[in-house]
Amino acid sequence: MKDIAKPVGCRKGRPAVRRQFVAIAAASLLLSGCVGGVMDMGSSAKVDRSISTATIPNNEPEHRSDQDTVRNAVSSADMARTGQAPLPWANASTGSAGVIESISEDNSNGVLCRTFVTSRHAYDGIAKFYGRTCLVGDGQWQLLNFDRQS
Repeated sequence: MKDIAKPVGCRKGRPAVRRQFVAIAAASLLLSGCVGGVMDMGSSAKVDRSISTATIPNNEPEHRSDQDTVRNAVSSADMARTGQAPLPWANASTGSAGVIESISEDNSNGVLCRTFVTSRHAYDGIAKFYGRTCLVGDGQWQLLNFDRQS
């Protein structure tokens, strides 16, 4: 039999190698665009520090709701009956709870105020707070301090 000459591109082994090379080159070009956009190591852009994780600012609605719950427990406590007995509190809307360890009342400046110490058990951990609430002119209690202690 006579050998029939085949074109170079169709000889055994050559098309497979060429297809692999083309596929690798195409994938490299596509991926370099993705990586370059995400990693952008040559850019002079700064990191956005306005976004933070694992932090809970004190102005979160949950924290404010807990402050209101503690204020209500302190202001509604019957000082004659409660004395220095611990006073538990719970906030159903946030799941937080705690125990008001002490409440002291003073009326030295003509304004009725109560100073207290409480614990707060919440999803972000357990902490102790010192606070002060006073009766303002319209008969409402206003929370003046609610400071986390370390």
